[in-house]
Amino acid sequence: MGTPEIAGESLRALVQSDRFQILAVVCQPDQPQGRGLKLQAPPAKRIALREKIAILQPARASDENFIHELRALQPDLIIVTAYGQILPQSILDLPRHGCLNVHASLLPHYRGAAPIQWAILGGETETGVTIMKMDANLDTGDILTQEKTPIFPADDAPTLHERLGRMGAALLLKTIPEWVAGNVRPRPQPFEGVSYAPKIRKQDGRIDWNQPAEAVRNRVRAMVPWPGAFTFLPAEPRPHLLKIWKAETIAQSGFPGQVLSADKNGIVVGCGVGGLRVVSLQREGGRRLSAAEFLAGHPLEPGQTLSVNPEGAAPSVP
Repeated sequence: MGTPEIAGESLRALVQSDRFQILAVVCQPDQPQGRGLKLQAPPAKRIALREKIAILQPARASDENFIHELRALQPDLIIVTAYGQILPQSILDLPRHGCLNVHASLLPHYRGAAPIQWAILGGETETGVTIMKMDANLDTGDILTQEKTPIFPADDAPTLHERLGRMGAALLLKTIPEWVAGNVRPRPQPFEGVSYAPKIRKQDGRIDWNQPAEAVRNRVRAMVPWPGAFTFLPAEPRPHLLKIWKAETIAQSGFPGQVLSADKNGIVVGCGVGGLRVVSLQREGGRRLSAAEFLAGHPLEPGQTLSVNPEGAAPSVP
């Protein structure tokens, strides 16, 4: 049971192993995407189609018809990776070896839908994957196995997503045989260190230039590819939204949001502590550009101030 690409990593690993028989893939319904809003199959479904595996896409996991279909398959084990819905107890109780979840954090840290993004936002230097025996609550089940990885300064959400997907798949293949054989002793999650990673919303990409430069850069790294970290360039008749795709911190400081310099080396913006050098950005409706390419068509002058919102003017420079 899983929907996005990180679930596809685990599914591919299970399919390629000769130790398991995949009875079905359960994923979220196809969603409209792109300018034409055409229905697109999620990554897990595309793999299932190639491998000719049965596919179930209930609108709700609690749907009785779906649960009846699942029960008829008589699964020994259910693997859940970023499925996108909380499972009812009737599903958790169905397989004789239970339901195992591949979660992209070191539980109990970052329970919830977006552990990768929130770990980067939180300035963490380490994260990992957890194989957990599921219970009825949100990511609170007993831990079976865990594996750690550094969060490197160059990491963003996609690079960390890819690495954790591979790690989770490999750890899953090691864990399942040991779990089924009774060689893994589940351990309850500690009460200390519990944190949450709610679903990312569009407004989570908004940059607050009053934050330290390192926190702003973490937001840039975490919000790739959606919703993107964004700010607003004052203009008439309305401010232009700017998405910042890549940036680095520097020691230079200035008034928060103020453009301190703008040249081929980047656009330097003041933050609450330190400064941010923007090296790749995109104007609303345009394409992603290097700072040098952007400045060739959209000159910026030192002293201009980026706004935190599209309606109000930027604060005045003292």
